[in-house]
Amino acid sequence: MMKWLSFLLLFSFSSVVFGQKPAHLVRPSDSLDPDPFVNTVQQSLQLFFTEYANTNNYDSVITALNYTPGQIPIFSDSVICARLSKMNELTPFHLDCNAATLSTIKFFAAQRRGFIRVALGRSALYFDLFEEKLTEYGLPLELRFLSVIESGLRPQVKSRAGALGLWQFMYKTGLYFGLEENSYIDERMDPEKATDAACRYLKQLYGIYGDWNLALAAYNAGPGNVNHAIRKSGGKKTYWEVRPFLPAETQGYVPNFIAAAYMMTYHAEYNIIPMEAKIHNAQLDTMCLKSSVHMQTIAQLVGWELTEIQSLNPVYKTTYIPKMTPARCVTGPMEKIGLLVSYEDSLYLLEEAIYHPKPIVVTPPIANIGTNQRDSTGVLSAPADTLQTNTPPTSNLLYHKVKSGENLRQIAVRYNVSIEQLMEWNALRTTNIYVGQKLTIYTNQTQVQATPAPAPPVKKYYTVRAGDTFGRIAQRNNLTQAQLQRLNPGVKVNSIAIGQRIRIK
Repeated sequence: MMKWLSFLLLFSFSSVVFGQKPAHLVRPSDSLDPDPFVNTVQQSLQLFFTEYANTNNYDSVITALNYTPGQIPIFSDSVICARLSKMNELTPFHLDCNAATLSTIKFFAAQRRGFIRVALGRSALYFDLFEEKLTEYGLPLELRFLSVIESGLRPQVKSRAGALGLWQFMYKTGLYFGLEENSYIDERMDPEKATDAACRYLKQLYGIYGDWNLALAAYNAGPGNVNHAIRKSGGKKTYWEVRPFLPAETQGYVPNFIAAAYMMTYHAEYNIIPMEAKIHNAQLDTMCLKSSVHMQTIAQLVGWELTEIQSLNPVYKTTYIPKMTPARCVTGPMEKIGLLVSYEDSLYLLEEAIYHPKPIVVTPPIANIGTNQRDSTGVLSAPADTLQTNTPPTSNLLYHKVKSGENLRQIAVRYNVSIEQLMEWNALRTTNIYVGQKLTIYTNQTQVQATPAPAPPVKKYYTVRAGDTFGRIAQRNNLTQAQLQRLNPGVKVNSIAIGQRIRIK
């Protein structure tokens, strides 16, 4: 029921048309309130995800077992086998408990704890998508763990052999399953399209072998190697019978898959707290573009971090989104996509102004005409709306990251340059800048070196920021809520305030 409610709210939000679009390129003031219904939907969703983030089922397990931070539990073979048996009841996979799987699980539990923690955090972004596609193709949901051992749930991961993306497609295999590549895109890194291709490939492999573990072996080594191993085994039909004749890497592939599935399922029992999820899949929306756009233009228009745009749109090799058929799209948090939809006309105008400026025709008084002002046709090619050209001095190239409260005037004074120079060097059409924006600066000053941080004290504190919850602070610092509460006995968990100091060590 909650999933359907989330979907309906998301659909409603993405379908609402915002107010009148601005006629100029300046980003509208934040004081302009959007439609009240959109506000209601957005706030409802934010509250839902805040509550969801605080519902940590691992917290109660770790608290009940009375684990201390960093403790690494050890379980007997019989306990591990009993858990695998319980998992087997709910899956068509054969999650066998044998020497190979037991040793791999114990290795993961001791040496791959950080990897499992990160994968658990990233699963919030991808597992809903995986499960939707797996269900569509009638495949076991446990296959979502395959991407964990293939890529660690990172679309940009590339193997030494050239396999790329969440599902590690080789170039030719990707082409066979319809994944396009050109100078600007590589659909092996597109989460949705690559997952769809992986489902079709895995379904095809299972149709060949009729055994999911053999299908996984073929996914790793290729059907040719598996067929060769079957012949050498005397025509055996199960993975464990064929395993001794497979390549060495593939002999460890299925045990790794079983270990990942087991650890992701029983992470709380092993005192592993998921890394904080930056965003959940259900919080995303998508807008398809009518024209080519640079991500920097999107970032400037709606105040969206460039690094986050790149992270949520890994299909693009660069920060340029080309115009193609069918149209290319940009994915991001609903509030950012909602703004893009509202300011769509301004987006294309701003892109044109920054990257394709039109020549400026100037007709100054005859007495002031000079060779440095215009050519014989009277046309200036400079992108700025002034006659002055702000040529960068032959000095140091620095980068300044905009901090809260800063404006262009303050930054110009700090580096002894003009506002006009800052605007030209950074292709700014207005003086609007946003927190986190990186500005290019040419100056005679040298970069100020950061002073090394002093050695941390015995006690360590965290200052509460906007959007923080007690549960998220605990998760971010690898603690359960119960452990964090023991460090802060006088803190009211449900009413922490911005600026409040929370002890985390």
